[in-house]
Amino acid sequence: MDIEQAAQGFAAIGSEPRLEVLLLLVKAGPEGLTVGDIQARTAMAASTLAHHLRFLASAELIEQERRGRSVFNRARFDHLERLGGYLLEECCADSASDREDAA
Repeated sequence: MDIEQAAQGFAAIGSEPRLEVLLLLVKAGPEGLTVGDIQARTAMAASTLAHHLRFLASAELIEQERRGRSVFNRARFDHLERLGGYLLEECCADSASDREDAA
């Protein structure tokens, strides 16, 4: 993951409504939820929800799959793990104790 991809991912979850939707999908697990299920749980207007889902999908945080008349949305756990790992791989790289251990 590069800094541009990380910035896009963090920007996507930088909105409270998008974070709410993403958390619902994380809680739902690999089965995901339909757009109707998400709308019922968040009380968002359909057009607003569609906008947030597109934003999350473009950041690769969720994937969408059409099954008949329904669109299922699932969290991309692999991408979420990489996004979190992107921050943690730099953890404490510049701390004084790490430099002292290396000496």
